[in-house]
Amino acid sequence: MTASDWRPDPALGVFDSMLVVGGEPVELEAHLARLGRSLLQAYEAQLPPEVREQVLPVAAPFELGRLRVTAVPAGVTLEIEMAARPLDPALMFPSAGAALTSVDRPGGHGPHKWVDRRGMEHPDAGPGQLIYDGEELLEAGWANLSAVREGALWTPPADGRILPGIARATLLEIAQELGIPAKEQPIRASDLYTAEETFLTNSVRGIEPAISLDGIDLPGRGPLSDRLATALQRRWRLPEALPVSSSGPRADQLSH
Repeated sequence: MTASDWRPDPALGVFDSMLVVGGEPVELEAHLARLGRSLLQAYEAQLPPEVREQVLPVAAPFELGRLRVTAVPAGVTLEIEMAARPLDPALMFPSAGAALTSVDRPGGHGPHKWVDRRGMEHPDAGPGQLIYDGEELLEAGWANLSAVREGALWTPPADGRILPGIARATLLEIAQELGIPAKEQPIRASDLYTAEETFLTNSVRGIEPAISLDGIDLPGRGPLSDRLATALQRRWRLPEALPVSSSGPRADQLSH
């Protein structure tokens, strides 16, 4: 099976995962709204309203954590599963940067976080894949793509081919608040290679530099993305200086 052959198994369900800070889920309403849209579109099912209250005690024990809500179709009902665990602070707003490998995926990954993510585990790229459709770059396996060109924030449109990332949407809001021009428009490899800054956004990792694509250097983060990262940390109520651990990221810890 090549990456472009993959289609998810809907019977395994959909999920969403979010950051927990100080015992509270970050951007909870936005995450549950996205999960609810996926349930309606994929299964014509409603997210039970009590899920919001059920999430809160699961998150409460964690000063810094990652919480996952999974919905699996079970006949005419849904099975809702929730789990949370501590999060290594070293995974957040990493400075080392991501080396990306392009992977062809006609039509993209789509707008849902399927439990079946086998097709996103490309043997050469892993979570560092950057998928494209034709000449358009869409998103990484675990993050949305952004660039800075001519002082403006660029990100591919949420047109059904990418996951509409919560961190991505939050960043667009912050850019508007800060008076930073922002464009949702197609991005090609040539746009990245000639950009002023290149980075990824993710609901757990925050903002991460994109430092290369297919072995060719990219500019990575710069003054504008650093400014956005600072504003995002404040919105998420994160401490200014996060403790650093030596352990590296795992694909199952990531979400956008």
